[in-house]
Amino acid sequence: MASFKTPALKNPSLSLSSKPRLPSAFSVSFRDNLRFSRSSSRPQRRFLIITASAASISSKPTVLVAEKLGEAGLTLLKEFANVDCSYSLSPEELCTKISLCDALIVRSGTKVSREVFESAGGRLKVVGRAGVGIDNVDLAAATEHGCLVVNAPTSNTVAAAEHGVALLSAMARNVAQADASMKAGKWQRNKYVGVSLVGKTLAVLGFGKVGSEVARRAKGLGMHVIAHDPYASADRARAIGVELVSFEEAISTADFISLHMPLTAATNKMLNDETFAKMRKGVRIVNVARGGVIDEDALVRALDAGIVAQAALDVFTEEPPKQDSKLVQHERVTVTPHLGASTIEAQEGVAIEIAEAVVGALKGELAATAVNAPMVPAEVLIELKPYVELAEKLGRLAVQLVAGVSGVKNVKVSYASSRAPDDLDTRLLRAMITKGLIEPISSVYVNLVNADYTAKQRGLRITEERIVIDGSPECPLESIQVQIANVESKFAGAISESGEIKVEGQVKDGIPHLTKVGSFQVDVSLEGSIILCRQVDQPGIIGKVGSILGQENVNVSFMSVGRIAPRKQAVMAIGVDDQPSKGSLQRIGEVPAIEEFVFLKL
Repeated sequence: MASFKTPALKNPSLSLSSKPRLPSAFSVSFRDNLRFSRSSSRPQRRFLIITASAASISSKPTVLVAEKLGEAGLTLLKEFANVDCSYSLSPEELCTKISLCDALIVRSGTKVSREVFESAGGRLKVVGRAGVGIDNVDLAAATEHGCLVVNAPTSNTVAAAEHGVALLSAMARNVAQADASMKAGKWQRNKYVGVSLVGKTLAVLGFGKVGSEVARRAKGLGMHVIAHDPYASADRARAIGVELVSFEEAISTADFISLHMPLTAATNKMLNDETFAKMRKGVRIVNVARGGVIDEDALVRALDAGIVAQAALDVFTEEPPKQDSKLVQHERVTVTPHLGASTIEAQEGVAIEIAEAVVGALKGELAATAVNAPMVPAEVLIELKPYVELAEKLGRLAVQLVAGVSGVKNVKVSYASSRAPDDLDTRLLRAMITKGLIEPISSVYVNLVNADYTAKQRGLRITEERIVIDGSPECPLESIQVQIANVESKFAGAISESGEIKVEGQVKDGIPHLTKVGSFQVDVSLEGSIILCRQVDQPGIIGKVGSILGQENVNVSFMSVGRIAPRKQAVMAIGVDDQPSKGSLQRIGEVPAIEEFVFLKL
């Protein structure tokens, strides 16, 4: 067992190196440490008071809506926040206005660049993208600045899929060209002979929500559907009746190609001169995804060469495209002005979905539609909610027990569960432990978005292990244990037999509980403040401490004692609703059997 000497404390100086200050919801105040000693023969007693006070905020947050949003969404926002609807802002105007805003809602027309996040000065907490694609938001910059990005991925799925199928059918039967011809006073039945869809092969590139809905509808039209998506589930594809193939096979065998991938570095100009050359002559292309996935100049060349028979486009590299665009003016191209999500139902649905996501994020709720934070299904969020609180409080408790100037570098988290590893996603829990570890000793505000990034920047290495136990898989976790290695402790009782600061907790009746400190078993609710005392186990200690707190009208919510053996070393954990006065804490320190204690406000 590692030996540990309880030293006299100096002012704490924990060193997790920090970046420029971001606004924090907590401020940390380290009070002067006191030592109590009536005789040189007694161990010195000490305590540390750590407080965290809520940062001052305005009564209502401010949400900037930079592009038109459905009235139902605006109504929801106005019930919770001050809403500023300012459309068609220039990049400079957006950067100027953003420092006064807590949230920003955009569609696809507003570029949320790194400059926007830097101009926000840390106030911007959430960006809501009213739609699916988030390529107009700098996710790396958002994450670095601790800003959550949420989207509305479900409400316009059907609308976009329907528009894709509408363009597919209209292109195959020359609907737009025949309509323009008739309105010009012509009757050209022979010129606009189309092609049938039934029996033809449709390649869906990007088999996500919209792509799979297009595939369902194309199957209903009698088409043979294949798909390419490196992240698609083979089981889901089979359930729809779709065959997953390679990219090369998809583009070389398809009669029709429908694009449904996001615009990324990997998909930028994915369809170009080289890929067009590999396609079956006479192929027809539909794009309701992002304009940049097609090299538009290369598409014009492919159309002129007869490789591509027709194209139907709802999106363009530059929106709106130039009036003299060769692609837009091409006779065999059908175009619409980014109408994929433009149905009455979809617009209202997206407005409500993004408003709910933004309001929830501003309230601090876990967002199932977050795109730069751990993605966890809604049902899992509900199940993990009490463990999320436990994880953060264990991290906050553990780091407040650290002494010295070396700083926290190595943390081990152990999860005890009866579930298989694949059935327990711990990313969310790890993020909250990181938040608890860093916030009490740093001026940086840590959230689900920037937790991993912030830990990496500070050289904080968090390892995780899973301990399989017997039990009911209905309960996701039996316990969470946090160990901090290679540090000294302000409280000797928190040091385990192997020499690390160790705290462990469980959720009981939905409430987080501290169940182990060092090698001592305790049981105290992690609510309000906690007093940890290391003492010689003897009768009357609980009564003496309780009496001191009662005289000051400090209510004790929980009290638990863990001991090695009767009359030997013990640790007492006391949960209190209020903060005792400095005098009361001093009196606790003067109880003869108490060797050390620490007061923590979580």
